Amino acid sequence: MSSLKIAIIGGGAAGYFAAITAAEANPSANVIIYEQGKRTLTKVKISGGGRCNVTHNCFDPNELTTRYPRGGHELLGAFHRWQPQDTIDWFAARGVAIKTEPDGRMFPTTDDSQTIIDCFHKAAQSAGVQLRKECGIKSISHSQGRFIIHLSDGTQETTNKVLVASGSLKASSLTHSLEALGHTIASLAPSLFAFNLSDKRTQGLSGLAIQNATVSHVSLSPVKASSRQPKPLAQTGPILITHRGLSGPAILRLSAWQARAFQDENYHFEIQINWLGQVSKDQLREQFNRLRNGKAEVKTKVFEQIPRRFWERLVEFVGIPDHLKWSQLPKGKETALIQELISGRYSVQGKTTNKDEFVTCGGVSLKEIDFKTMESRLVPGLHFAGECLDIDGITGGYNFQAAWTGGRLAGLAMANEQE
Repeated sequence: MSSLKIAIIGGGAAGYFAAITAAEANPSANVIIYEQGKRTLTKVKISGGGRCNVTHNCFDPNELTTRYPRGGHELLGAFHRWQPQDTIDWFAARGVAIKTEPDGRMFPTTDDSQTIIDCFHKAAQSAGVQLRKECGIKSISHSQGRFIIHLSDGTQETTNKVLVASGSLKASSLTHSLEALGHTIASLAPSLFAFNLSDKRTQGLSGLAIQNATVSHVSLSPVKASSRQPKPLAQTGPILITHRGLSGPAILRLSAWQARAFQDENYHFEIQINWLGQVSKDQLREQFNRLRNGKAEVKTKVFEQIPRRFWERLVEFVGIPDHLKWSQLPKGKETALIQELISGRYSVQGKTTNKDEFVTCGGVSLKEIDFKTMESRLVPGLHFAGECLDIDGITGGYNFQAAWTGGRLAGLAMANEQE
């Protein structure tokens, strides 16, 4: 009987995937998940509106890494070992079929996150993984090749290997322990959040979506051409008008790429929006010139992708009278309308985090991790996976994929008694 004990701190996506992997790879190992809450896999439960956005149909590791504002470079080798296709196959082998939606996001065919949770619970139970709920970890220490875990109930346990898969280190009791073990914690900042703004152009239009808009952070300095992996200054995709401001994939992606810049500005900053995506000033002026030959009124909807009510609002905002025809439109008003359509400025005053999407950037420094095994380069036997690392992806299933990949590699490494 193996005396190998593996402690998994955190009963979330990365923790479960690692625990199942380790227990299946070494059936005689004693694998225990410690979860401080009453429930496990809570983020899996609520993600994707309760459907669980398992991964994304991006099967080229090089391309996949471009979806991570932080951690993409380090994940390249890891994705060559375990990528979305491997995730899909893993679930398929356990009777869970995964489907692809038009935007590339992937969900269980049941459209129910409980399917994923049930799969994990069943796989963990079959593999002999033990689960201890409402069991928080106060601290971890390391002595003579073994770890001492100090539990919230005042007791302590000794183990051979530890995986930290606790999620964000924000307000975590583990931060001090990890620093005491020599690890560096990169500063934490929210990622994937909506923008709060109060603006006449969007007020009262909650629920309207513009499908192919481009949004950028206007106060950013240009990125040097020599940068190895420049951060995108603009994001194109759907933008949703909400009762608090703006959300949708383009907004969430921009918030991820500029998470630290926005934090530095205390979430008060300017954005610029091209509601027509990539359409230029000259293209727009050319289209307006054609409209001048007709008899239509300016307030009549022109663009398929801009909802009628939003078009009317922009026309009203630049001061164009209700029944004015295109043929009567003064050049100054045309210029103002063009500016609103392709380079409108909006003042953001705060953020709103969606519990479905909330992700934190920052965490354990990636320089201190061996991405072949997810093991600490400083403390043998200590592994990391999931959001506790300074890794975060844009919206679309990428954060879960990083969790599955990290959990898989850590689980296999911890199951190996020779390491």
